[in-house]
Amino acid sequence: MTGNQRGAVRTPLSANVKISHPEFGERIVETRNISDTGLFIFVDPSEMPPVGEVISGQVQGLEDAPVVKMKIVRTDEEGLGLQFIEP
Repeated sequence: MTGNQRGAVRTPLSANVKISHPEFGERIVETRNISDTGLFIFVDPSEMPPVGEVISGQVQGLEDAPVVKMKIVRTDEEGLGLQFIEP
């Protein structure tokens, strides 16, 4: 992907998110940024499912934070780009 082809504005945000998937169980990871359509997490992409897979995520430290489904849409050497999936 060349340049910024995203339509949503990304806001830098460092937050802990618990992600889960049958392939790796549960992990707490840190976000780099968030937008209306998704977020980026710092994680070793070689330890994650491939692009196109859906994982669950929940922001930590907030009371009653919802568990949301997110699709892996891109990887780079620092982590994963995730797109929120509408319920």
